[in-house]
Amino acid sequence: MFEEHKKGIMDKILEVKDLAVSFDYFNVFQNVSFDLHRGEVMAIVGPNGSGKTVLFRALLKLIRSQGTINWSKGTKIGYVPQKLFVDSQFPVSVGDFFRFKTKSEEAITEALNSVGMTGDFDHLKHHLLNKKMGTLSGGQLQRVLIAWSIINKPDILLFDEPTSGIDIGGEETIYNLLHKLQTSSHLAIILISHDLNIVYKYADTVLCLNKEAICYGPPHEVLNTANLSQLYGGETKFYEHKHGN
Repeated sequence: MFEEHKKGIMDKILEVKDLAVSFDYFNVFQNVSFDLHRGEVMAIVGPNGSGKTVLFRALLKLIRSQGTINWSKGTKIGYVPQKLFVDSQFPVSVGDFFRFKTKSEEAITEALNSVGMTGDFDHLKHHLLNKKMGTLSGGQLQRVLIAWSIINKPDILLFDEPTSGIDIGGEETIYNLLHKLQTSSHLAIILISHDLNIVYKYADTVLCLNKEAICYGPPHEVLNTANLSQLYGGETKFYEHKHGN
């Protein structure tokens, strides 16, 4: 939990009210409402097919939706997709990928350094930027995508399962990296995760989504047996999280 941010002034960056999305008369989800403030981390949890990624697309206004989505004026959004499949023969280097956004060597170096890929531009060019995107490991690709998403210094980052396809050790590193970025830049973050331990550790609030908002609030208050059973169906085995001081 990022308690230090709760104690400060938290300006509202996003307000969502009664949001609903449907495709050809099929209701993906409905009755979703929440607020997000600067420096706050919100996790979205729910089973596969519950509408989590569609919610991201609605927030980015890539699809039609009903209800209200109010972004604070001038808000800059960074987005990291769940998966990006790049063929090993795809003729785009890491450097080419960054130059789609900027030609500033300083900006590219700063973004990569901030995600743990350290060195000056010449070093990065020799060891990373000249590599083809499709030859990167899962962890390397994820770091490059995060660096790419923050290069324009966004106010909020949207992460669709940021550790998908990464091993456990890599997961901890990626989440620690998100923590570092969030605390150093006072970013708001919305992340999709299936790992309740991660939600407890990093999220200020959690939205439980399965066709509608099942629960919303601080994880230690709303992630109880009744809500999780309703969220995932059946008699979900759930061990209460003991919240330390």
